[in-house]
Amino acid sequence: MDAGLLRGLYTLFMFLAFAGIVWWAWSARRKADFDDAAGLPLEDDDLQEHKGDRS
Repeated sequence: MDAGLLRGLYTLFMFLAFAGIVWWAWSARRKADFDDAAGLPLEDDDLQEHKGDRS
């Protein structure tokens, strides 16, 4: 195996990994999880709970 073949196989592997991650992220089954995660920065519940802990 020469270096060109190894580079080509590595490129193919990285492309397939990238395509798999994109497919996973955009799949309909993950939409509910990502919608829940998208709202986390806007929730103030933790701030209200920890304000009482300060003395």
